[in-house]
Amino acid sequence: MIEVSHIAKIYHSDTRETYAIGDASFTVAKGEFVSIVGPSGCGKSTLLNMVASFMAPSSGTISVNGHRVVPGQIPKGLGYIFQKDTVLPWFTVARNIGLGLKFRGVPEPEIQGKVDRLLAMAGLKDCHDMFPHHLSGGMRQRVALLMTLACDPDILLLDEPFGALDSNTKMVLHKELLDIWQQLGQTIMMVTHDLDEAVTLSDRVIVLSAPPSRVVLDHRVDIARPRDVFSLRQSREFSDHVREIWGVLGREFKQVGKEALEHA
Repeated sequence: MIEVSHIAKIYHSDTRETYAIGDASFTVAKGEFVSIVGPSGCGKSTLLNMVASFMAPSSGTISVNGHRVVPGQIPKGLGYIFQKDTVLPWFTVARNIGLGLKFRGVPEPEIQGKVDRLLAMAGLKDCHDMFPHHLSGGMRQRVALLMTLACDPDILLLDEPFGALDSNTKMVLHKELLDIWQQLGQTIMMVTHDLDEAVTLSDRVIVLSAPPSRVVLDHRVDIARPRDVFSLRQSREFSDHVREIWGVLGREFKQVGKEALEHA
């Protein structure tokens, strides 16, 4: 579904060139859940934005569902969940979730039926007529996810969607995301700083190096599904996967710290 081939991204200023991404290549198969991790500044979100066509790579190519991504032309069937929830405060929960369908000209009864099904799926059926300021941060992020799911995307790009939430709320949303994903079967590519989160959710975890970044590890998480996110982290196999990935990821964090001291 997603093919990233020798992508580089260079930012130019009057005095220097900054390599966000040096040379990155990987693929994401249909129905896979793949997480991207790496030290700050390695271009994780930049990579996600290039897949979404929000910005152009400096070199290399990206294809989504067999079609080359053209900057400014969002690939068909792609949904994007941002770090901050994107719900509109002047609309109710139901109106927020149905907004994309309304823009598409879907008849109102059909919108309401779909919104009701999604609310039930996410445990929010009692929030139909509430406004966003009545909701917790986790509930608003659920609404943001449902806004995207309402438009039936084949691919979901997630840019640290749970980064601002406390650990308990994160785990609840991890369970709900996995439940929804297993029902609907989208291909998911997620950027996260949380290695435990990446191992909990993903089929594969891709580690980017310190900038100029490249793929230094493509690790398969062979933990059986469905996964119980509340007990999984106590298991030996979970710890083994985290330890193996951190063996590579930790070196990249050290490299970033070393370079920061050298330039201080």
